[in-house]
Amino acid sequence: MSKRRGGRARRAALPLLWLAAALLSAGCGQRGTPPPVDVFLARHWAEPLPPQGPPPAGFSTLEASLSPQACGQCHAPQYEAWRTSLHSRTVGPGLLWQLALMDQAQANGCFRCHAPLAEQKALLAIEHGWQGAPPLPPPGYVDPQLGHQGLVCAACHVREHRRFGPPAGPGADSGVAHGGFTASPAFQDSRFCAHCHQFPPNGPSVAGKLFEDTWNQWAASPMAPGRSCQSCHMPDRQHLWRGIHDPDTTRSALDLGVQVAALGGGRYEARARVRNVGAGHHFPTYMVPKIELDFVRRDADGATQALGRHVIGWSVDTQLTREIADTRISAGASRDFTVPFAAPRSGGWKVELVVRVKPGEHYERMYREYLARAAELPPQAVSQLRRALAEVLAAEYELMRVAATPPIAN
Repeated sequence: MSKRRGGRARRAALPLLWLAAALLSAGCGQRGTPPPVDVFLARHWAEPLPPQGPPPAGFSTLEASLSPQACGQCHAPQYEAWRTSLHSRTVGPGLLWQLALMDQAQANGCFRCHAPLAEQKALLAIEHGWQGAPPLPPPGYVDPQLGHQGLVCAACHVREHRRFGPPAGPGADSGVAHGGFTASPAFQDSRFCAHCHQFPPNGPSVAGKLFEDTWNQWAASPMAPGRSCQSCHMPDRQHLWRGIHDPDTTRSALDLGVQVAALGGGRYEARARVRNVGAGHHFPTYMVPKIELDFVRRDADGATQALGRHVIGWSVDTQLTREIADTRISAGASRDFTVPFAAPRSGGWKVELVVRVKPGEHYERMYREYLARAAELPPQAVSQLRRALAEVLAAEYELMRVAATPPIAN
C-alpha cells in the first residue's frame, strides 16, 4: 500500500470548509528577511496544510489559480520539466485503486505527500463521498482536476496565495506578478525534501528499518557535506526529480565490473563488484525498486546459458510485516555478487552480466496478489489495479551489459 508516515494519530483531518481562516505564523511573506531554515520549514510544512483562502483582491484569474498549467504560463521550463516527473503522477492508478479500499483517515495519510494541498483533499473527498466533504463547489481558483494532478507547484511554492522559492539566480527577473515571492534558502536544503522522504523515528518499519529513510541515509553518507538532494535531483534548478526510473541517473550512481576466476576442474566463478559512487543514499533507497543482475555464459557459437541471478534491493513481503533480504549498497560502499558455474576448458566463451532495473518490483508483487482475488474488490479498484500493473511493467528497462572472459590457462 502507499507509504504511511505514522499512525492514525498523525493523520491530517480533512478541512471542512474551502475558505477556512488559515493564518501562518507571524512573519510569513516578509521580503528579504527569511527566517532560519528550520523555523521556515516547520511553518511551511505545518500539518495539515491550511486552505489558501480567498485570493488578494488585485489578483488576476491566472495569478489566483492553483493549477500547474497556470504557473506554466510564465514558468514554462519548470512546468514542462514537472510534467515529465513522477511528482506530476503521484495521484495515479497506483494510488487510486487503494482509495477505493480506504477510509478517509487512511487516505489523508497518503495525501500528505501525494496530494498535500487542502484544496486537493477536498476535491478527492467530494469525489469519494467521504464525510466532511465541502458541500459547495470549489471556488474559481481551484481547478476541478487539481486533486488528480499530484504534487503540484503550489504544494511547494504557495501558502495563503503567497509565493515562496529559492533566492533568485544570477540574472533572474524577479518580476511583480502575484506580488513577487519570498526567498528562502530552505528550498536549497535537503531538509525541504525530508518532509516526504523521511519518516520519523516512530514511523512504520520492518526489521527496525523505516519504510522511508532517505534523508537519514544521505545525512550519514560521505556525500552529505558537499551535495544536497537538489544538487542531484534538480540540477541547475530543473524540476525533473529523476531517480531510478531514469537510466542515465541510475548509471551515474554505479561503478560496476565483472571478473571470471578459475576454480579448477572446469569450474569457474563470475564475480560482479557493484559500487555506489553516485547515489547519496542507499542504492536503491527503499523497498520498491530492485536491480536484477543476470549472469549468462555465452559460448563461441552464440548459444547462451543462464548461470544465476542476484538482486540488489530491500525485499519485504507484500503485507509489509517481514524482511526477506536486504542487499542495498550504502553511499560510497560496494558489494560483491558471485556465481559458480561450469564451462568448457577449451574456451571461446565469455560471461555476460545483464543489469535490469525494475523500479516498481514491490508494487508488481502486490498488484498481482490483489488481482488474483479481483472478485473480492470493487470494480473501480480492479480497473485501476490493472492500469497500475501495466505502468509498473512498462517502467522496467535494461540498464547495461558487461562482459568478461575467462583467465588464460597456463
